[in-house]
Amino acid sequence: MIGKLNHVAIVVPDLEAAAKLYRETLGATVSEAKDMPANGVTTVFVRLPNTSVELLHPLGEGSPVASFLERNPSGGIHHICYEVEDILAARERLKAEGARILGDGEPKTGAHGKPTLFLHPKDFCGTLVELEEA
Repeated sequence: MIGKLNHVAIVVPDLEAAAKLYRETLGATVSEAKDMPANGVTTVFVRLPNTSVELLHPLGEGSPVASFLERNPSGGIHHICYEVEDILAARERLKAEGARILGDGEPKTGAHGKPTLFLHPKDFCGTLVELEEA
């Protein structure tokens, strides 16, 4: 069901410093910061030959990653994102297998403008999993 690894997301306390680290120290291609008000985050994508790293920073007090940063002040890996061909078919298969879909269970538009869903970490080896329709 899952396809390619789309990205690994890292919550960072200082988005500019993290982008600079990847750009200047590691020599990576780094996107401009993009505010995603509907998702409560600002994102930067570090482009790699085989995948991406998404740097996340809270946008506003109601941000879903703000509590993560409170628990992990230095930041850290937040989630892993896999591609799926059909997000609704994936959702139905996962629900039938007993997996919990976070939120209201309906796909939301992610940072790439495509439908996404998040799966409960307790159902996936302690890892928050995002699925993105390819």
